[in-house]
Amino acid sequence: MMSMSYAQYDQFLKENTVLSQSNSQAQSIKNIGNKMAAAVNEFLKQQGNLKRVKGYEWDFNLVQDDQINAWCMPGGKVVFYTGILPVCKDEAGIAVVMSHEIAHAIARHGNERMSQQLAIQLGGMSLATAMQEKPEVVQGIFNQVYGVGSTLGALAFSRNQESEADKMGLVFMAMAGYDPETAIEFWERMSSLGGQKPPELMSTHPSDERRIADIKAYLPEAKKYYKN
Repeated sequence: MMSMSYAQYDQFLKENTVLSQSNSQAQSIKNIGNKMAAAVNEFLKQQGNLKRVKGYEWDFNLVQDDQINAWCMPGGKVVFYTGILPVCKDEAGIAVVMSHEIAHAIARHGNERMSQQLAIQLGGMSLATAMQEKPEVVQGIFNQVYGVGSTLGALAFSRNQESEADKMGLVFMAMAGYDPETAIEFWERMSSLGGQKPPELMSTHPSDERRIADIKAYLPEAKKYYKN
């Protein structure tokens, strides 16, 4: 998964407009990312689980694209689209999104989804075999799972995985020095964007109201890691 991630990431950067570090927003993404990576490493060290980021080569980029999207591939490859920045509003909002996407990668939710989709689409063929025999299909599954080319609200993770990423993300952003309470404001802004949304039971995501309620309930725990 890691080697595939690096190949897909390099290809994505070549095919899209990556803003240079002379751009203040791109520099902000990089700075927040470095804080987040340090927080994740510290959290995993405290948990005795640093192996979760073994082989990670953190990288943070901003691409010129109007989509409201951001993602983190295995190995710590993070991309933000310029379209999500107005919704993020400020550094804290960026930290909410980044910590959530990194949490998916740390929890290996993408690996689980890849295995499920390989079983559904290729009859349980192993990843190594599928990459040799059906590389285009595997690439399509990978991009779908990690949200490459889709909106933030359409990532292919289950409700349980989304909720787990929300909670882990709150801890990561708190340890990076960002008030986890700002997550409520971000998801309220996301909710206000509107658009037709399926009922919660028909969706792979928690409803906006459920997500915000769950975040509020978990804030006391996340606050234990916040030192401003």
